[in-house]
Amino acid sequence: MSTNTAAYLTAAKAHPLELKSAPTWTPGSNEILIQNRAIAINPIDGSLQRFAWLPLQYPTILGQDVAGEVIAVGSNVTAFKTGDRVIGHAMATATKRHQDAGFQAQTVLDERMVSRIPDDLSFEKAVVIPLGLSTAACGLFQEAPFLGLQLPTEPARKPTGKTILIWGGASSVGCNGIQLAKAAGYEVIATASAKNFEYVKSLGASEVYDYKSESIVDDLVKAFEGKTFAGVLDCIGFEAAKLSVEIVKRVAGKGAVVSTKGGVDDLPEGITLSKIFGITLRDNGVGKAVYGDYLPQALTSGTFVPSPEPLVQGKGLEHIQAGVDRLMAGVSAAKVVVTL
Repeated sequence: MSTNTAAYLTAAKAHPLELKSAPTWTPGSNEILIQNRAIAINPIDGSLQRFAWLPLQYPTILGQDVAGEVIAVGSNVTAFKTGDRVIGHAMATATKRHQDAGFQAQTVLDERMVSRIPDDLSFEKAVVIPLGLSTAACGLFQEAPFLGLQLPTEPARKPTGKTILIWGGASSVGCNGIQLAKAAGYEVIATASAKNFEYVKSLGASEVYDYKSESIVDDLVKAFEGKTFAGVLDCIGFEAAKLSVEIVKRVAGKGAVVSTKGGVDDLPEGITLSKIFGITLRDNGVGKAVYGDYLPQALTSGTFVPSPEPLVQGKGLEHIQAGVDRLMAGVSAAKVVVTL
């Protein structure tokens, strides 16, 4: 088996990441080991490096999204075999183990957080999916205080007659959330910047509104007239979360907002706001339902489109730091990717 190399964060707020040799990992009984061919970079990676807001044992390895080929499987694994092309959500944020991190040549993955991908889907296109998918799925499908929607299927479920608002439809979480909600049988109304309207509609949103508009709350309240309200997935947080709460109050009087960042302290009676952590679906059945039962078939049929678009920074782990810096400088309707 080939040797492993990782991009280490050597100390709190250290910059740049340092490339060093890393152990060649052995997967546990319910895990697989993959040779990474593409790695995507997420805002959490940059914020952990820059602000050190989560207690970590240094040196550490960051990284959530990986795609590659299976090179070893655990003793209890039957759904995957060596040579399979897969994507996975690397769970080091939850486990605190180096082998479970993404910014390295080889990563150990929990089999519940892995999906096989079709041969005609490139690793750099597929790798944009995992964390955005996990986060959206946690908010949409986990039981209360989350939205508790019915799970997605391929082919998509029959329409439920219910409508959800997704604030930030062109974000990574939003792109995945729109498609998951549609596959679960829900109509989606979304917000985005005007330049991303058509892209968000192409993913399945029936209506899209400009979040920069001074009349955005009134516009969305009117859009929900005559519809059965199913809740809000807020992919932006803070001011967006406040506006989402106001919309729930005016549209339904009570209900749930699930948010990637939160930012509302005083909630009206009957309205809940719950912060989403994209790692919790591993342990409650939602992970297997989305990664195992739904996504492989939806990718094969083409009904699920890897989103947002990959923005390839370069080839090799030495480009990870530049990719993190590029993301932190700001991107729109795109996700920074490094190939290996």
